[in-house]
Amino acid sequence: MTYFLITFAAFGLVFFAMAIGYIFQRKTIAGSCGGLGAVGIEKACDCDDPCESRKKKIAKAEAKRQMLEENRII
Repeated sequence: MTYFLITFAAFGLVFFAMAIGYIFQRKTIAGSCGGLGAVGIEKACDCDDPCESRKKKIAKAEAKRQMLEENRII
């Protein structure tokens, strides 16, 4: 039980420190630099032959992109 209370207090202090930092700096918590691109993965699904549901998502995104390009006012 002692370890639980010490751990709970440590997490509480961390959350409190993050809250104080947010109040004074008004910055949002940001992710790490690079993400998957930093380890050489260009996309979330890095397989050569994606599954059917992934192919449908890719086709839908491509159709939406083409529609937006066609409707763009220049």
